[in-house]
Amino acid sequence: MPVTRRAALALPVLAAPAVALGQPAWRPTQPMRIIVPAAPGGTADMVARVLAAFLQQHWNGASVVVENRSGAGGLIGTQELLRAPADGHTVLSGNIGPQSIAYSLYRNMPYRAEQMLPVAGVVRGPNVLVVHPSVPANTLPELVAHLKRNPGRISYGSPGVGQSPHLTGVWFNQAVGTDSIHVPYRGAGPAMVELVAGNIQYMWDNLTSGIQQVRAGSVRALAVSTAERNAQLPDVPAARETMPELAQFDVSTWFGMFYAAGAPAGAVQALNEAMRAMDATPEMKRRIEQIGGISLYGTPAAFAEFVRAEIEKWRSVITREGLQLDAN
Repeated sequence: MPVTRRAALALPVLAAPAVALGQPAWRPTQPMRIIVPAAPGGTADMVARVLAAFLQQHWNGASVVVENRSGAGGLIGTQELLRAPADGHTVLSGNIGPQSIAYSLYRNMPYRAEQMLPVAGVVRGPNVLVVHPSVPANTLPELVAHLKRNPGRISYGSPGVGQSPHLTGVWFNQAVGTDSIHVPYRGAGPAMVELVAGNIQYMWDNLTSGIQQVRAGSVRALAVSTAERNAQLPDVPAARETMPELAQFDVSTWFGMFYAAGAPAGAVQALNEAMRAMDATPEMKRRIEQIGGISLYGTPAAFAEFVRAEIEKWRSVITREGLQLDAN
């Protein structure tokens, strides 16, 4: 259904072409669809609904609908975008999973990176390293020392194999030379319940889902995964601050908009410009702050380069781990 303002408020080189000079500004000539490759309620869904409400106003009452097509780690929703005409009227609210990790994680990927046309990023945010209070570590180096004293005996949780928090843990182990046991759960919530209960010892969790337990004192935060500290936890260091082995460690969970390759250059430019205007609104700034995020807005070329680098980053981590899954 059309998104009301009330509802909204509640590896190949990837590049976008420029608009030819003198061409009239592109506008939708039929209802637009924003495909969310995830269930309602998550960040990808929130981003899509805020954008839909903004576009309806920006384009003077244009019809913009949000469709949730969840399943297969985001692959089903991405395929829905690629089945639609590449005429500028179907957009994907993409993210780190199906638009970067998946290309290396799945043996039988149903689409290729060059079929996606990055338009603009929306928001990125860190994962946070949290430990059970019983773990004898108040800093990340102390945790590493504890893991090295107990190789193969300390367990860490994640919301699922191949998801950003799991692969953050994989890269962490690779970088610092530790060996710990991965325990996947069906979502971040169940993993956090097990951590609070002491059934696992640590995990990397999206800041948005982990910060409540940090503030409650149920778990202890040792580091964030991004290159910089986060304003929501200003006293918690970036992992790369803490050890020389982590100097290149930089992980963001991120969200952005994609067209299918072949979309009109004018549509790419028009959507990017609308997203620039949305990024500057007080409402969007408030939303980003609420989830502990940082704006990822930039030009189509800048977002394409960001996505390309993410694909390469996770290819290296996944290949070194020897991790492969079947898409289903």
